[in-house]
Amino acid sequence: MGQAQEAEPPYLSTKSCLQHGGAEPLSREGASAQDTCRGSRKEKLTSQAYALGAVSNSMSTFLTFPIYKFVFRQQIHAMAVSEAVRQLWHEGPQYFYRGTYPPLLSKTLQRTLLFGTYDSLLCFLSPVGPHTLGHHWVAGVMSGLVEAVALSPFERVQNVLQDGHKQARFPSSFNILEEFNSYGLWGQLSRGYYRGFWPVLARNSLGSALYFSFKHPIQDGLAEQGLPHWVPALVSGSVNETITCLVLYPLIVLVGNMQSHIGWQSMPSLWVSAQDVWNTWGQKLLLIYRGGSLVILRSRVTWGLTTAIHEYLQRKSHSRKELKTD
Repeated sequence: MGQAQEAEPPYLSTKSCLQHGGAEPLSREGASAQDTCRGSRKEKLTSQAYALGAVSNSMSTFLTFPIYKFVFRQQIHAMAVSEAVRQLWHEGPQYFYRGTYPPLLSKTLQRTLLFGTYDSLLCFLSPVGPHTLGHHWVAGVMSGLVEAVALSPFERVQNVLQDGHKQARFPSSFNILEEFNSYGLWGQLSRGYYRGFWPVLARNSLGSALYFSFKHPIQDGLAEQGLPHWVPALVSGSVNETITCLVLYPLIVLVGNMQSHIGWQSMPSLWVSAQDVWNTWGQKLLLIYRGGSLVILRSRVTWGLTTAIHEYLQRKSHSRKELKTD
């Protein structure tokens, strides 16, 4: 591997465990790569990156929440955008941001878990680099798994809150939690907080693996064109998430339908839920993608900004470290 380093793609030879967003190799003569993966410097850098990523993602989530709510109504009720708009307008402005608190909290935690677990696993798999495509893929899958286990309950509550058919029965998150807690220990997990967990696990693991595997090849390719340093990161996050959404959108629809269902007696299985979604959308894959354009738009904005800000912070932190070293 070391002898062929000059012939490797840029993302194998120029990126360390923290992927410092510039085109300049982080390790000079291979001496500082291991130090990047260990010690207080990494802890300081990652804490700064997580803080800025959490703030930027909270703002993006709040601004794009109405788009997500329109899409969610389409996914579970098979309605057009105009019909979803009329439904939300009829419900009134007091319900427009109903269900926004769970995604604000979950998305903030999501970025911390996603990037933190990914960086840690990447350092574990290859402490001194270079990182192969397999390293990025495995670290992405595992970070998605951790994310699914930790945050699936937040998404479950959010999806129940956003279902317009359940506003009278469950006017707040407290009512939903009270319902889940009445199921018993196993019921709380399987039918309550972790309803729809397996499609969530598949969506998050595959999505994270795709994002981290193709993020740096796209970004490094654009960086070679002499563009401003923030442009490759912004475009990479947007394009990458567009591809990921197109591939995984059927799973997104299935998760929304499964997690919006509530009740102890009549909880359909994964297979029955998938069949129900397929039949509801007329057994046509193209119809399942109805509303997907809004999902892609929201994801492109959110992940483009998150990627650009994350890379910008890493670049600034690396520059300050070099100044102190010099």
